[in-house]
Amino acid sequence: MITQMTYQTLEQLQQHKAQLLDHAQLGSGMQLASWYNQHDRVSVKSNHHTLSLYIREGYECYQRQGIKWRNGGGPDHFCLMPQQQESEWDIRGELSFVHLYYTDQHLRDLAAKVWDKEPNTIQLDEKTFAVDPHITLLYRHFLLNCDWKQSENLLQLSTTATLLLNHVLRQYSNIVWNMPQVKGGLAPAQLRSLLAWIEAHLHLPLTISDLAAQTHLSDYHFAHMFRHSMQQAPHQYILQQRLMRAHRLVQSSTLSLTEIALQCGFSSASHFSNRFKQHFGCTPSQLRHY
Repeated sequence: MITQMTYQTLEQLQQHKAQLLDHAQLGSGMQLASWYNQHDRVSVKSNHHTLSLYIREGYECYQRQGIKWRNGGGPDHFCLMPQQQESEWDIRGELSFVHLYYTDQHLRDLAAKVWDKEPNTIQLDEKTFAVDPHITLLYRHFLLNCDWKQSENLLQLSTTATLLLNHVLRQYSNIVWNMPQVKGGLAPAQLRSLLAWIEAHLHLPLTISDLAAQTHLSDYHFAHMFRHSMQQAPHQYILQQRLMRAHRLVQSSTLSLTEIALQCGFSSASHFSNRFKQHFGCTPSQLRHY
């Protein structure tokens, strides 16, 4: 059972004018927060690290640097704010942004799993109004294109958060180890066992760590080896299997659509119906009465 971490930036921003639009607790204890703010002066100093991406506006967002204020923000600019570093911001216009909150322990755990060794210290670079296409891609295509409240999206969110931390460690920290080379896929017996386990647990909100644990691999190695074996990411495979099970149940059972949604790992009938229509071109109700 993961104890919910209290992230100070999440609390501090709510004491200002910032509006918390959405929030998600990931299985690892990391958290996501979507914010909107305008015409505000904010000071933060936190017990955790924060990776922030500007989503909309932000051109009139200034950070205090000494006695001067510097700006340079805008959509797809990111800020990396290491723990215990104090910063002051003057928001003179509108700003929409998304935060990923994580701790030193998350970085240590990831380093141990990916490189099989733990650094003595991890120091992150402070970055302000920077641009990184890889960070933008992960945020916009995997964090911002799904509903955080739907449990079936937890796997996609947690996988993306791990990929972001991996990128931060490689590009914006004092770690200079070479990335391990992952070659080949899962062993046939290992893959069969994993797919059977997934089939038996489709009704649950699954994370990348849940899947990796079944193969005794790190999240990093598992994700790469699964993609090599199945030619698709774990979250894509699981969504496909959930929809295929739902299709069979809609056609062959008398269960209500809400019961089918829950049995297939969807947290609501409406979200299930939307996903079903995107995939099959018709709603579950239309298929049942066809």
